[in-house]
Amino acid sequence: MQSPPKKLLDQVRDTIRLKHYAYRTEETYVQWIRRYILFHNKRHPKEMGKAEIEVFLTHLAVEGQVAASTQNQALSALLFLYREVLNLEMLGIDAVRAKRPQYVPTVLTKQEAIAVIQQCDGIYQLVVKLLYGSGLRLIEGLRLRVKDIDLLKTLILLNSKS
Repeated sequence: MQSPPKKLLDQVRDTIRLKHYAYRTEETYVQWIRRYILFHNKRHPKEMGKAEIEVFLTHLAVEGQVAASTQNQALSALLFLYREVLNLEMLGIDAVRAKRPQYVPTVLTKQEAIAVIQQCDGIYQLVVKLLYGSGLRLIEGLRLRVKDIDLLKTLILLNSKS
C-alpha cells in the first residue's frame, strides 16, 4: 500500500532542505508560497502560471506597497517553487515593480561643519573638533580615553584647521 503524496508545502520544505538552504530561507519561501496560493483562492500552483505570478507581484507592489527587496524575495520564492519543485520554467515575468528607495548620503560641507563647531562651547567644541578633524565616528570618539590622545598635538592641529 502506497502512502499518499506529500502536500505541496512539504515538498517545498524537502527540496529546500535537500539543497541545504538556510532555515530562515525555508520559512520565508514557504510563507510567500502560502500567501501566493491564498491570494489566488487556494488554487494549486500547477493550475496557475506566469499571469498569476504577475498579478500577485503587482498586488504586492501596488496595494501592499512593499519594498523592492521584499517583492524580489517573493519572486524568488515563486520561481523556486515552479523551477525546483514543480519542474516548470517561468520566463519573462513582467509585473509592476516596487520602487527602490533613493538613498542620498547626508554629508556636511566644510562651511556647514564649521558652523556646527562654532555653535559648541568649551569641552563640547573640543570633542566636536576632535571628531571632525580626525574623521572618527561619534561612538569611536566616545570610547577614546585620555591616554589614547596626544592632546598637545591634537590642539595644535585643530587650531591650525580653524
